[in-house]
Formats: sequence, structure tokens, C-alpha cells
Amino acid sequence: MSAINSPSITFSAAPPTIEDIAAVARRHAKIEISASVEARIAAARAVVDRYTESDLPVYGLTTGLGAGVDTRLAMEDLVAFQMRVPQARSVGVGKPLAKESVRAMMAVRAAGMAAGGSGVSPSVFHGLIAAINAGVHPVVPSLGSIGAADLAPLAHMSRGLLGFGDIELGGEVLPAGIALERAGLKPLELAPKDGHALVVANSLSVGLGCLALEDIERLFGWSLKAIAINFEAFRANVSAFDDRALAARPAFGQRQIAAELMEILSGSSLLAGEAARRLQDPLSYRCVPQVWGALRHAIDEARQATEIELVSSSDNPVVIASEGVILSHGNFDMTAFVLAWERLGQAMAHCAAGTAYRIIKIMSPAMSDLPRFLTPMGQSRTGFATVQKTVSAMEAEVRHLAMPISFSPIPVADGVEDQASMAPSVLAKTQAIIERLRYLVAIELIASVQAVDLRGVSGELGKGSAKAYAFVRDHVAALEEDRAQGPDFATIAALIGLGPQ
Repeated sequence: MSAINSPSITFSAAPPTIEDIAAVARRHAKIEISASVEARIAAARAVVDRYTESDLPVYGLTTGLGAGVDTRLAMEDLVAFQMRVPQARSVGVGKPLAKESVRAMMAVRAAGMAAGGSGVSPSVFHGLIAAINAGVHPVVPSLGSIGAADLAPLAHMSRGLLGFGDIELGGEVLPAGIALERAGLKPLELAPKDGHALVVANSLSVGLGCLALEDIERLFGWSLKAIAINFEAFRANVSAFDDRALAARPAFGQRQIAAELMEILSGSSLLAGEAARRLQDPLSYRCVPQVWGALRHAIDEARQATEIELVSSSDNPVVIASEGVILSHGNFDMTAFVLAWERLGQAMAHCAAGTAYRIIKIMSPAMSDLPRFLTPMGQSRTGFATVQKTVSAMEAEVRHLAMPISFSPIPVADGVEDQASMAPSVLAKTQAIIERLRYLVAIELIASVQAVDLRGVSGELGKGSAKAYAFVRDHVAALEEDRAQGPDFATIAALIGLGPQ
């Protein structure tokens, strides 16, 4: 169900992919609904209607929520209660989420409904899809979810679709009612269970995960190119990539990373005998396959954890239409998900450290046999010296952000909700790590290309290294006289954030 090169995606028997969510969030791909999903939604709703008519006890349908699970709702209050659900949970604070984050959250919530376990009314499901396709983006505060369902963010989203609060439409923030009218939409009309169905999911966390995976996959490829150019300039020993050595202890991903780097370096003079300056290089060079192999493994694990959430019904209670039952459970718990993402953050921190160390070493005459701070004009010029401060700051912030935040927060809801994952906070800090690592990779690319020029080996690069070298030089001139380099780093960071060239 790929959305690449397509103006739309279809929710069908096959669940949407991570790439589909990113396409909806960032490239405004339209969502279409297949007949199989329509049937799935209708079947689940029929079960909800039967429970409602029989006044059977169901959490959030005929009972209150949280500590209010012990409170039975009067039949005449069922719809009014659902209207109160998003209003009472619109307790978020802080700066508004980015538009792409709101779109990702909305798309993931729609995907969860399409899985068939929510029991949402077809009209509410279609209303959510229509809002996404119309570019209707409720203003959602970024703080306030502990990751036991992203209640506050989804409540603010739902409140906007009900006609309350503010909505961003076409770059303008408007009162929700005006925005909906301008988009040709009507406020959602809720039936029993619908208010709860809108908010009882981890859609923000999963949506942010989809976006982060697209970002880290793009950055990962560029990080390998930066490493390869640094190896070329440093004249590092490629025996570290020898598959015979790596096969002797095949730790996660290391053989794959070495093979990818050897492909980038294919045709380089560095692969000739006696090209390396040292028998053994510093560990930030020699251990690249091991460290980046660990990152590759962590990315894959985070992807798997995110895919499980994306294709599943985590609604509590969940409607099992084939059995005609509604069951309470704890499938909304995100412990496994956040542990995968915490691992990824820590893996990126190891890579950030290695990148920082290589950047600083390529500037050191004692290490690289190149002019100090990579200036060709002598030590009356600063060259890349002050860049080391930016490198140090980015690495330190990555290390700080990689510290775990996913331990359970304090119990809430009168002690009933006494465990949670802090999933949105984990994803928020992961996004911040990616941003800083992207700057580090941009700096390594620029510094290494400068070092290649000073070494005089620009005509001897591997085919992948040469392509990356040309990419940098197309956008950043060689550093001769001192100049402001911040704009250079920002330019390359922005470009590599767009994906491979």
C-alpha cells in the first residue's frame, strides 16, 4: 500500500504502512477507504449498538472512565457523556504540535479505527478522514500525555472536529466552527462510544514514530557517506571493514554496515595496499561497523515496534466483531514500544559520539597529518577551530536526551491508572536527537570534504564518496579565508534531511 509517487493511499484489507502515514502527514496524500474497511467498521459498530440497546456494562460506553468505571451511566446520558469525554480531557499545555505531527496523529487514529476494534460510528470515522483530506488541523498542545493512550492530544483534536477551540486551515488559525465551515465540513455528531473511541489510542506516539523513522532512515544513509569521506581524508585502515574479521563475531548489523561502506568506497585509492597511514586507527574509526551496526539494529527494532502499533486495535475496550463481544484489556500499554525507542535514542548517542570524535580528529595535525583546523592559510586563520564548540554542544545534548524518560510516572485517576510509558515524551526527545545528529553528520561531511581537498585525493575517491563530495561542493565552497560557517551547516543539514541525492 505504498504512497510513493501517488496522490492517495487506500485503507484496505492490508493495513497502512509507516511510509503511508508519513506521506499523509508530510506530503498531504489523500486517504481512500475500501469496501472491506467499510464492512469492518459496520460490523464492529453493530456489536456496540447491541451492547448499548441491552444496557450491558461496557467501559466508556455504559460506564464512566478512569476511576469512574464504577459509575453506570443513565441511558439518556450516553450521548451527552461522549460529548463530555474530549472536553474533559482537553488538558494539554505548551506550544502547539507541528502540523505534520497533528496530521500523523489523525492518520494513525483513522488507521486504528479501520482495524475494526474501536466500534466507532461510520459517520465519525468518515468525518475524521474528511478532515484529514481537507487539510483541517486542530490546534493541539504538545504536552500533557503520559502514554497510556494519548488522551489529551487526541481530545484537543476531537474537540476541534466537534467545533470547539481553534483549527489551522491553509496556514491560518481560525475558530474551529469557522474553519470547518470554510472547509465544507460539519462538526462531528457523536453517538454512544464515539467520544471515547476518538481519544483512546496512542496515535500521537505512533504518528511521531512514523515520522521519526522516515527521518532516521534518511539520515542513516548520509551518515555512512560522511564516514566514508572521512576515511578517505584521514587515510584510515579499511581492514576494519574486512568481512573475515567481522564474521568471527557477527554482532548485530556490523557485516551489513561494512559491506555498505565498502560499496561507497568502491574504486577508491584507499583500498589499495599500503594506503592506510596506521595499522590501527582510533576506535571512532575502527569500530564504525560495530557502532553503526547497533544503530541499524535499533532502527529495525523501532520500526517493528511501530508497525505492530500501526496495524493493530489497541482500543480499550476492544470490539471483537467475529465473536460479537467487547473486551477490556491493557493493550494500550506501550512499554515494549518505548523500550525500542529508548534503545534507538541510546544507539544514536553512541553514533553522535563517534561522529564528534572523528570530526575533531580530522582537524588535529597529530592525528590526521593535515593542517590544524583544516585551514590552508596558516594559523593566523581560525579555520574549523570554533566548529568544535558546536560539535561538542550537539554531542552533549544528544547524550542528555538519550537518558531514559520512560519509567512510569506517578499514579493518576485515584490510583487506578498506576502505570504508563511516557511514550510521547520518548518520541519528542528522539526527534530532538535526530535533529542534532543531523547537524553533526552535516559538519562531518563538510569538514571531511575540506580534508579531502587538503590531502589532495579528490580525484581518487570511491564512487559513492565522489558523489557525496560533489554534493557538498555543489552547495558549500572550500574554506579558505575565514567566513561564517553556520549557514553552510544549516544548508547541508536541511538538504540531507530531504533524503538521498
